[in-house]
Formats: sequence, C-alpha cells, structure tokens
Amino acid sequence: MFAEVMEGLAVKVDGTYLDGTFGRGGHARGVLQRLGPGGRLLVMDKDPDAIAVAAALAEADPRVAWRHASFAALAGWDATAAGLDGVLFDLGVSSPQLEEAARGFAFGKDGPLDMRMDPGAGESAAEWLARASAQEIADVLWTYGEERHARRIARAIVARRGEQPLVRTAQLAALIAQVVPRGDGRIHPATRSFQAIRIHVNRELDDLAAGLDAALARLKPGGRLVVISFHSLEDRIVKQFMARHAKAPPANRRLPVAAAFTPTLRLLGGARKAAPAEVAANLRARSAVLRVAERLGEAA
Repeated sequence: MFAEVMEGLAVKVDGTYLDGTFGRGGHARGVLQRLGPGGRLLVMDKDPDAIAVAAALAEADPRVAWRHASFAALAGWDATAAGLDGVLFDLGVSSPQLEEAARGFAFGKDGPLDMRMDPGAGESAAEWLARASAQEIADVLWTYGEERHARRIARAIVARRGEQPLVRTAQLAALIAQVVPRGDGRIHPATRSFQAIRIHVNRELDDLAAGLDAALARLKPGGRLVVISFHSLEDRIVKQFMARHAKAPPANRRLPVAAAFTPTLRLLGGARKAAPAEVAANLRARSAVLRVAERLGEAA
C-alpha cells in the first residue's frame, strides 16, 4: 500500500518522520524522495538485518538516523524529542523474514523454530514451547490466533516434547496438521498457531499499544499517524486507540454533568484495503488494513 501510505503521511519537505518498522526500506525511501535537504527521517526496527540496511542508507544520506529497537521505545529516543510530522507502523512479519527459513517464521519452510524479530534478544519459540504448560500454550493459541483447537494442539505439543524436543518449524507444523482437521483446505492447519506463537514471543500487541501512545506523545499538531495492520487483533487495537482519542465516549446517564472531552486526533477516513491490482501482485496484501489519523493542537 505504498501510494496510500504516502498519501496518508502527506510528507512535508522540511518535516521529520519516523518509520517504526523499517524492514528493507520501501516506505522509508518513498519518504526520502519527498523530503527536501532540511527534512529528516528516523527509522527503527527490532530486526538486526533490517537495521544493517538502515545503517547503509544513513551512511549514504545524512538526513537518515536509525535505532535498533522496537517502536514501543520511540519516545525514549532523543531524536524524537523535538516532535514528529508523521509516524508509520507497518505491522507484523516482513516478506524477507518469511522467506528466510533460518528465521523460523514460516511453516512452509523447514528451519529453526525461532520466530524472534531480534534473534539476539528474548526467548525463542522453541525455548518457550519447551517450558510452557499446556494451559499457557492453549491460552496463547486462543488469544493471539483464535485457534478453536488450542487445547488439543497444546496437549499434543506437551506430549511430543516429552518424547523429543520441538526445535524445527517442520516438526511443529506436521504435529499440528496431525491433530487439527484440515477443514476446507484453504489455509494450513498450523497457520493460526504460528501466528499466535510469533505474536507472543515478540510481545507484538503490547509493543503496539505502547508504540501508539508514544507516537501520539511525539506527534506535532498536524502530524499524521499511519498504521497498516494484517490481522483483526492488531487492527482492533489501532481502531480503538484512534477512536478513543478522536471521539467523546458515550455519555453516562448516572453522571449529572458529562465529562469534558478534548480530542487529540482527527480520523482521516475509515479503514482502507489494498487495491485489487496490488492483491493480485502480492497475496499478503489481501489482509492489509490501513488507518490514518491527524494530531490536533492542544486548543482544538
């Protein structure tokens, strides 16, 4: 959704923008093309491979600064203290991460069962599955993957690890396929479980909530917040956050006087989906949802 993102950010030539999910820099380069010599682009990513690309871009362009961290920590970066004219979050796993079997994100490619955005930090999927209780695993699969067979899968994982460690993506995918009915066959039985485990291992929803708060704190009046989500759990958090800061809550009849409400965001349209041509070229785009909001001034 490159064109839609650029439209949403409405880049000012002398503005300061933050791409919180640099990836391989597609959106970031689009922002740079629209910035003048006095503009600035700040980029963040958890993935060291992405940051290596960002560092090379910064070497070639003095308008770019980078930080190896989650966007949840953007307000703690001194470079954002003067305020931002736009913030972009392109959520979820990137195409390069899915395509590299060694990262362990894709069940269709056998590799180490890792799934960490930053392989040098935190607990891998294999390490978590080796110690978590069946109840904890089932809760994660249901909460983050909406997997109807969460308990059955969790029991199978605990039973299998008693016989041999689960350390490969192919092992886990095959185990889930054995215990979950394939249904209509449109998606692999392991799809929801892999999504849930990835979200849990990377604390993605917690980071999203913290990142949205941090973005609002750093956006200047007139600055744009642009977020692309890829599943309903993410989009629900984004939608509710934007609505909470843009619309007064429903009146409470039990209170004699309604509490004063001053909006800090203005919604710019509703949810937008990728155009059919983009979906035809990139199937992953079919689940993308883009939302845009503008920061209001304190006196709005």
